[in-house]
Amino acid sequence: MTKLWGGRFTKTAEEWVDAFGASIGFDQKLVDEDIEGSLAHVTMLGKCKILPDDEVDLIKGGLLTLREKAKAGQLEFSVQNEDIHLNLEKFLIDEIGPVGGKLHTGRSRNDQVATDMHLYLRNQTKEIMTAVKKLQEALVKQASEHVETMIPGYTHLQRAQPVSFAHHLLAYFWMLERDYGRLEDSQKRLNISPLGAGALAGTTFPIDRHYSAELLGFEGIYENSIDAVSDRDFIIEFLASSSTLMMHLSRLCEELILWSSQEFQFIEIDDAFATGSSIMPQKKNPDMAELIRGKTGRVYGNLFSLLTTLKGLPLAYNKDMQEDKEGMFDTVETVKGSLLIFAGMIETMSVRHETMEKAVNQDFSNATELADYLATKGMPFRQAHEVVGKLVLVAIQKGVFLLDLPFTDYVEASQLFEEDIFDVLQPKNVVARRNSAGGTGFEQVKIALLKAEELLNKA
Repeated sequence: MTKLWGGRFTKTAEEWVDAFGASIGFDQKLVDEDIEGSLAHVTMLGKCKILPDDEVDLIKGGLLTLREKAKAGQLEFSVQNEDIHLNLEKFLIDEIGPVGGKLHTGRSRNDQVATDMHLYLRNQTKEIMTAVKKLQEALVKQASEHVETMIPGYTHLQRAQPVSFAHHLLAYFWMLERDYGRLEDSQKRLNISPLGAGALAGTTFPIDRHYSAELLGFEGIYENSIDAVSDRDFIIEFLASSSTLMMHLSRLCEELILWSSQEFQFIEIDDAFATGSSIMPQKKNPDMAELIRGKTGRVYGNLFSLLTTLKGLPLAYNKDMQEDKEGMFDTVETVKGSLLIFAGMIETMSVRHETMEKAVNQDFSNATELADYLATKGMPFRQAHEVVGKLVLVAIQKGVFLLDLPFTDYVEASQLFEEDIFDVLQPKNVVARRNSAGGTGFEQVKIALLKAEELLNKA
């Protein structure tokens, strides 16, 4: 089979070589974007009088037919035609005759593929941003129901201070808000057009790049034709933002997995997001959370793969850059799927209030409150820290918690203690008193919820 570019070649590659070099196995995902870009390009060719109106109309009609056939699954892509661009050009020529070959006037596959990927990522990023908001909504809904539900807060995975469970969940809301912001900001770099840059040097045809950019909804064009076909920063930025997003999801996965274990029993994941064991009938495994945690690694890998591919490439286009697509496609599907699953897990998880309350009443996470109590009475905090540390040691030696110590132990530790210390040590009071801006105090959490809801309503 003669290649569309094969005029200067005297022999053709063997099938296995064609298969190795072809990208149609994965870049057929760009079929809609490729046709959209071609429609804009041929419309521009007509406006600039590079092609006559009748040929423009014929080509447009052929492209629209191909779009319908693609939707119906009626296009059989061929490895011999290498990629989505040559496959569609061959289909177009078969559909309308030799005039279909005029579509490629004033452009190259280099600017064509770059345009396709800008269009694709622009659309997919918006879908991912919508999915981020859905997960944020699920977090806010759970948080609003658990403002006064308390959970041990941890540092070093050791109990540190009691916090509102809503406050803990909202920490992830704000992580996701930054993820949303990064994706939103990336639109500035995504929404520029490489179309018409040619192979690397522009074209001799009197094209109007700004017009084709306008037709495609781009806000501007690449100002340098070499940069236009060489740039993959916009994909790297997407992969980097996705890696950070997946890292945040993975951290919450880790907590859901821990919280749902027999050792914690703070939550129960809905059956729809868990699986059983092939041998142990009692098991309920948090597999979806584990899978998302695991898939984070492949998203990281896609980022590092593309960074490595581009690291030593001279300008302009090189075949190495064909490796930019599979990782991008995989990341899009992974992130979208993970967000969808996660929203469902959060919406349906059961919170075990009693277990959480028992946990905050059976530890020493209220110890900081004692030190703060003494500091408010004039004792230097460092000294107060030592006094409380010794009280904790006394409680450990007696096998009790701070609320169980007799008042005489407190007075022996410091004459500054008064009977109100037992009210101060109540976990609910410990949490409520932390009312600094952004703190876990219940009133602060309510304020945070209002801010979160306002952001969701603006989106």
